[in-house]
Amino acid sequence: MKLSVFTVVTPDLSPEELAAAAKDAGLDGIEWRYKEIPADAAEEAPSFWRRNLCSIDPSSSEEELERFVRLAQANGLENVSVTPYLTPGDLEATERVMQAAKKLGAGMIRVGVPGYNGKENYNDLFDKEVRYLEGVQELSRRYGIKGVVETHHVTICPSAGLTHRLVSRFDPEHIGVLFDPGNMVHEGFENFRMGLELLGPYLAHVHFKNAAWVKGEEREDGSIAWKSQWAPMTGGIVNWKQVLRDLKDLGYDGYIGLEDFSGQFESRELLSQFGRTVRVMLEEVEAGR
Repeated sequence: MKLSVFTVVTPDLSPEELAAAAKDAGLDGIEWRYKEIPADAAEEAPSFWRRNLCSIDPSSSEEELERFVRLAQANGLENVSVTPYLTPGDLEATERVMQAAKKLGAGMIRVGVPGYNGKENYNDLFDKEVRYLEGVQELSRRYGIKGVVETHHVTICPSAGLTHRLVSRFDPEHIGVLFDPGNMVHEGFENFRMGLELLGPYLAHVHFKNAAWVKGEEREDGSIAWKSQWAPMTGGIVNWKQVLRDLKDLGYDGYIGLEDFSGQFESRELLSQFGRTVRVMLEEVEAGR
């Protein structure tokens, strides 16, 4: 297995600084965040989802995209994916992201998935997403870029089971799954190995982060309102060594991508800690420990 970083978690680094730091940390690849900085965030401190300096602006020209090709090549890294925040059903925007991924030499993009808040029937949302993915699959055939659906809380794909229900009607060469156990702590928890077994050939990528449930406020009736929150890489509910063991047993040899939102470390130290932690885990898994 190889290691990558999704640049959403290094918002204070320039792309040049990120590529050099990823190389120093012993990583193998980069997942580029594909999102503009809002105009009203120009003076804000760097942050994951607003003023993220380590992002590709969707308005970038082909010449500007070449910068990200050169950065990966100069640091011996692979451009693993282009990771946008697409609106489900927007095939025009999806095609533009695939064009950018093709330019970067990346093999996949994350596609849009409907959120779920109980206001629109799940079955209607599911049918709309199927029609969207039919178009995504055709684009994938044209560009040679896989579209991946992420297991993500507050969407119609919070679990491996519900995600498999969606993708199983498509060709795994073109539509895959980004398996994210950390997200599934918030919503969608299943036995992780069972989920991986179910996904089979659809498993395209894995994100590495963690989360935990903590006691919230006491309600008027005396019950406790529990809440989930991000946790350090090895300080949450996900037993990552076991997940890596399951991945190995099932023959997965793709990327494990860092997406830690805990704020435990600054960006460069986060990359270093991730590289050391996961390499040690993988060595122990290989040794049967």
